Amino acid sequence: MALSCSRLANNLSLIRLWRVRSNHISNGLYSPCVCHQSRCYSSSEVRRGLGRYVTSRLQWASSKYEDFLKRRFPRFYLLYHTFVEGFKLLFRDAKDVTRIKGKMSSDGVKFQDLPYREMEKLRQFRKDMLKGVPLVLISIPPFANYLVFFLMYFFPRQVLIPHFWTPRQQVEFRQLYHSLRARQHRPVLRGLQHASGQMKDSQMRTRLHNLCSQVQNGAKPNVSEILAVRSLFTGTPLGMSKLSVEQMRNLSPLLFLTPRLPGFLIGRRLSRHALELLQLDRALGKLGPHQLSESEVRQACYLRGLNSDRLAVNQCREWLDQWLRVSSSLKDSDVSLLLHCLVFLSANYPNGIRYS
Repeated sequence: MALSCSRLANNLSLIRLWRVRSNHISNGLYSPCVCHQSRCYSSSEVRRGLGRYVTSRLQWASSKYEDFLKRRFPRFYLLYHTFVEGFKLLFRDAKDVTRIKGKMSSDGVKFQDLPYREMEKLRQFRKDMLKGVPLVLISIPPFANYLVFFLMYFFPRQVLIPHFWTPRQQVEFRQLYHSLRARQHRPVLRGLQHASGQMKDSQMRTRLHNLCSQVQNGAKPNVSEILAVRSLFTGTPLGMSKLSVEQMRNLSPLLFLTPRLPGFLIGRRLSRHALELLQLDRALGKLGPHQLSESEVRQACYLRGLNSDRLAVNQCREWLDQWLRVSSSLKDSDVSLLLHCLVFLSANYPNGIRYS
């Protein structure tokens, strides 16, 4: 009996101690904070502090690694630096595109109603992704970035998007692509001369023949001479839906599109890109070309067929003004003329075909 009373007393004392401890915890004596020198740190603050510390150490290690590569392997360092910076630019562009598409979805904004810079961002990002997705997929597995470095070093133009080109490569590859594009100037003009034989209006046929002869002789036609033949590019045989397959194949490389597709696919792609270019021109007209930076002006001219790296920026602005004077007078049904302006307005500028 005495033993049972003793056990009961011990149990009661333990219950009292547990209740006292529970009350202390609930009153804040043991709150989920780390207290030190009268300051309380929550667990979330500790995690953030730990995250900042880890980030700073990683940045320090990355900086040391880059310094090592720069000293010992300068050529590899250039590739590594280009790779890292390229991914930063790519992720930034992806973030911008996500924001733009979110605005289009929530506000019901169509592509043709976007501001010029947002429209150009979407167009360029879509083009880059078609070429860049395979590279991103290759770089996902562990240590696969070394394969990416290999591709960057030996096949930069074929497999990489401009985000991963060095500044020197960007200029070099633009020159190469433009030279390939300029080879199409002569076939396009020959196609126009061949099509002029099917025209019944002798006056319009003569105007088109004179326009082609001007370009072939090294002259630069003015806006009025180009717009004088606009009606020929809305119906047979030069309207967008009436162009011959051969002429569409000649025009495709001017917009960096492959001509190695069935005729009906070439026509759809060419028509879609031509209409997109016209919509870009309209958005640029609203913004005003004088609002563009030097790099934006050069990029706008390059897209429209001009070798802008060989010209001063004021020459690029003058040429872009001339292009917009033509495109501002065109309707959606006139996009065939806009495509041929890639030859009419740019063929006799630096690195184009000289017909003298």
